[in-house]
Amino acid sequence: MRSRFLILVSLLVAPFLVTPLFAQKEKREPLTEAQIEEIREAGINPDQRVALYTKYLNEHADVIKGLTTRAKSPLRSHRLDDELQDFTALMDELGDNLDVYSDRHADLRKSLKALTESTERWQGIIRTLVGDPVFDLARKEAIESGEDLASQAKRLLAEQTEYFNLHKDEKGQDRAEPK
Repeated sequence: MRSRFLILVSLLVAPFLVTPLFAQKEKREPLTEAQIEEIREAGINPDQRVALYTKYLNEHADVIKGLTTRAKSPLRSHRLDDELQDFTALMDELGDNLDVYSDRHADLRKSLKALTESTERWQGIIRTLVGDPVFDLARKEAIESGEDLASQAKRLLAEQTEYFNLHKDEKGQDRAEPK
């Protein structure tokens, strides 16, 4: 009798325990393991790290551009939504890195020039993307994040150009050393 009661209770409670597992979405990672490792290794060289992020963002932008030429379908819309979310996450991550490196006065001018040029191209790709209810929110977030990153890169490039014109002995450094 007791075992029947436990089985009945288990059957009634089990759906409530399992349902949240199905409802959870898997957290997307915009980079492959190899790319993550490459960025980790470049952690000691800020200019190289920014260049890697720019390279990976260019790759994502090319995928998004390639998807725009395909015929409209639910699968295409969901794939664009995922790609735009990954793209936005990478831009935000790069922006966080720029904040850290700018405080250190790391010389990022070389990679910032390439980043500034790339952000213009990325914005063009995202803005020409015809809206779709499936990925419209992700598109808007990508546009905002791209605008933020573009203005941050331009501002930082101007600040660094001015700073390193005044501190010529610190050109090419990874971070400012205390004097």
